[in-house]
Amino acid sequence: MRLLIAGWQGQIAQALIDSVPARRDIEACAIGRPALDICKVGSIERALADVRPSVIINTAAYTAVDAAEDQRERAFALNRDGARLIAVVAAKRGIPIIQLSTDYVFDGKSTFPYTETDRTEPITVYGQSRLAGEAAVQEVNPKHIILRTAWVYSPFGRNFITNTLQRARDADQLRVVGDQLGSPTYAPHLAEAILAIAARVAGSNESDVPWGIYHAAGGGRASWFDVAQRILALAGPTNVPLCRITSAEYPTRAQRLSNSVLDCSKLENVFQITLPDWSEGVSLCVDRLRSQ
Repeated sequence: MRLLIAGWQGQIAQALIDSVPARRDIEACAIGRPALDICKVGSIERALADVRPSVIINTAAYTAVDAAEDQRERAFALNRDGARLIAVVAAKRGIPIIQLSTDYVFDGKSTFPYTETDRTEPITVYGQSRLAGEAAVQEVNPKHIILRTAWVYSPFGRNFITNTLQRARDADQLRVVGDQLGSPTYAPHLAEAILAIAARVAGSNESDVPWGIYHAAGGGRASWFDVAQRILALAGPTNVPLCRITSAEYPTRAQRLSNSVLDCSKLENVFQITLPDWSEGVSLCVDRLRSQ
């Protein structure tokens, strides 16, 4: 199986790149800008001609949630129009696409975990652009798997784990929001799930693949305060106090979701894939960061 990973700088792309060498059955090429610009048809066509992939995994996206509120056109250009273009070019060549999406397609008002059939009503520009991208991919390429994930963290780049560890060393106290619930997701766990889905897609007849939208996130549920507690417990003794605060005490440009826990039972039932609990991912992530 040969994969084209669109994008290479993000956490999910980095996790995929990191996971592939252990898989003898997979060849993968991760390409981002300027070599692959998903907003330019010619760029996409050249990349597909060079790589000749069995499956495309599109991780390229505008993910700056707060900045998107002031850069709406840019967010939609990447998350909607770019997703549409790469799906169109893939469809012309008969290539399936795995499109990454987000919990931000919901409004966060539910008191239950969100399923794939729940009403989507994004309250941020970022969420609106990602939902538009989902619709665009579904419209132009029937051979699609859309994976919604949430609260991604990893040993790669800057994220909640690395920021918390840094603040634990430098700050006088850690003030962390405790009234938002979500599904923290370890990027390497998600990468393994994506690779398993890609193998299923590449190795099956088109009519046998269960195309559609799936939720793929870490097991369990937690607040950012819960995650921070876990990080500090694993990192070792610290004198920095951890303080639980409310969302109102930590205002952001884009409104955050009170509840964005994702129900991933469809992924388990259809693909027999279950991501480990979020706390296991945090343990692995902190251990890896400490060993670097």
